[in-house]
Parts: sequence; C-alpha cells; structure tokens
Amino acid sequence: MNRLQSFYDVTEELHQQISDDIPIDKREEAIARIEQVLEEREELLKDIKPPYSEEEMETGRALLPLNRDIQDKLKQLLILLRTEMKTVKKQRSSSSKYKNPYKNVSNFDGMFLDHKK
Repeated sequence: MNRLQSFYDVTEELHQQISDDIPIDKREEAIARIEQVLEEREELLKDIKPPYSEEEMETGRALLPLNRDIQDKLKQLLILLRTEMKTVKKQRSSSSKYKNPYKNVSNFDGMFLDHKK
C-alpha cells in the first residue's frame, strides 16, 4: 500500500477547495474548510518518513506541481483578503470623518466649538 496515497487524496481535495471560486457570502465557511483540510494534511505529513518505494516516489513527483499550485493560490487568496480588509478599514475611516469632520482636529485657531449636543 502506498503510504502517500492518503496524503495525495487530501492534497487533491485541498486543491479542489482552493480552485473553486469562493462567493463572498460563503467565504468564512470556505476558509474554515481549507484550514481543516490543511490540518489533516499536516497530520498525514508527519507520518511520512523515508525510505520510499518506487510507487511512493512517483506519487511524490505528482504532488510537487500540485503543491506549487496550492501555494500560489493560497498566496493570491491572502492578498485578496488583505486588500479587502484595507478597503473596509478605509471605508470605516472615511465614514467616520464624514459624520464628524472636526473630531480629530487639534488646532481650533481660537474659535469656540460647542461640544454640547
């Protein structure tokens, strides 16, 4: 029995999860599933130790391009999430400044502002 086969199957599942377009409203669920598959994969990886049979070597060679693709797609997903987080933070800041433009003004130039509401 090929020891790497279960690792290969989990890697294929991870690749499928990442390759699918993730709708915005299902993003949390998709990320949670990706994390779960990554943890499964990590546990399986701990059990793989040399020496390897010829069949296992072929499976390992098939895993290499799959793993590179997974890494690239995870990086893209991370960049997308960071960009969206920056956008949301900027929108919050802009909204706050629009609602109260004088909130963070430290220099009043001698004018009187009534803070009572």
